[in-house]
Amino acid sequence: MVGCGLLVAQDLDELRKLPRDRVDYGWLYVTKWPVLFRAHAQAKAQGFRGLPYGDFAAFRREHASWLDGYGLFLALKDHHGGKAWWQWPAEHRFLASAQKCALPASVQERAEAHAFFQYLFFGQWARVRAAAKTRGIQLIGDAPIFVARDSADVWSRPDLFQLDQKTGEPLAVAGVPPDYFSADGQLWGNPLYAWETHAEADGFAWWITRLRANFALCDVVRIDHFRAFDTYWSIPADARTAKNGQWKQGPGLAFFQAVKAALPDAKLIAEDLGDLFDSVRELRDACGLPGMTILQFAFGGDGTNLYLPHNLVANAIVYPGTHDNNTTRGWYAAASEKERDHVRRYLRVDGREIAWDFIRSAYGAVSRLAIVPMQDLLGLDGAARFNTPGVAAGNWQWRYSREQLAALRSGSAAYLRELGELYHRA
Repeated sequence: MVGCGLLVAQDLDELRKLPRDRVDYGWLYVTKWPVLFRAHAQAKAQGFRGLPYGDFAAFRREHASWLDGYGLFLALKDHHGGKAWWQWPAEHRFLASAQKCALPASVQERAEAHAFFQYLFFGQWARVRAAAKTRGIQLIGDAPIFVARDSADVWSRPDLFQLDQKTGEPLAVAGVPPDYFSADGQLWGNPLYAWETHAEADGFAWWITRLRANFALCDVVRIDHFRAFDTYWSIPADARTAKNGQWKQGPGLAFFQAVKAALPDAKLIAEDLGDLFDSVRELRDACGLPGMTILQFAFGGDGTNLYLPHNLVANAIVYPGTHDNNTTRGWYAAASEKERDHVRRYLRVDGREIAWDFIRSAYGAVSRLAIVPMQDLLGLDGAARFNTPGVAAGNWQWRYSREQLAALRSGSAAYLRELGELYHRA
């Protein structure tokens, strides 16, 4: 995990006990922090000399615009027993006031430790990215549109969010109305952006800085919930479901024009899924961004469905399913007979190898990029599903094993290469 010669043998033994088939976040939470803090203490005792990723002080200076606030936020959160920032004493409740306080030495030490953990991560990730580049692999990152209320982002710049600027209470929260995934909609609860402040105060500088940081880590960035840049669902802060809300206007084309001016070489993907207004598609096309198409959404209706392969467009990314969908095997098992019959007749298959049927269909589509979940490459059922939207627990735990990857290499890899060559995706 740390991988820089700062861990003792028992630390490494603990890390090797990680579950192999699932990520156990509870176990990780209680295990990793003591290990990391010991690594920081040892590095500090050595004067931060001989570190593997360059000079720690230089890293802190380079990333000071966000790292100082981030480290102080987590240090104060530790200091206040893990409470949310709006429950802290008034002098610590926002970054601007906290920076004026005489902070205990323990808080300053903790802030330095959290900055050190970021130094380790950035150093390790730089090696991962360099290794990918030497193999001709580009990395796609993700920029979730919203941030958590209890985050360094909101605590540092409350003026950029729809909050009571004295108490920090949200005026409205984010989510989506009832849809394919949930009859009650999805009540995410994130604070909404004060878009006029973003636009008028600094020309979307906060977002541009955020995207620039994304591109320091990845080659391509997927903009999550793209539709909210056109119109977003505003839910009363005290609501218990997402049913009762209002569509409100997002920043629109002006936002992407500002991004283009600041980051002219940015490669972006628009996550344009869900129940979309025509104005959302018009904004996507005006920006020239590729959207997303999901084959699992294509079947059970008629030939006008936009996700059917014959209706796809070149400027798009086609997926059998995404992290928010079931695996293709799991989806097919749970689908209605009408949907399964449509799949079999449309693809001219018997459905016994449905994951590979969808992979072949994605590869053969006109869309310029095809992305296939690892679970489908491995032919796994719904037990390997990544995420269920609207369900708070039990997500993002699945992971593949070395044995599964070795089996894929020795079994289906040749067929995957054949598909790449056949459809000019190799």
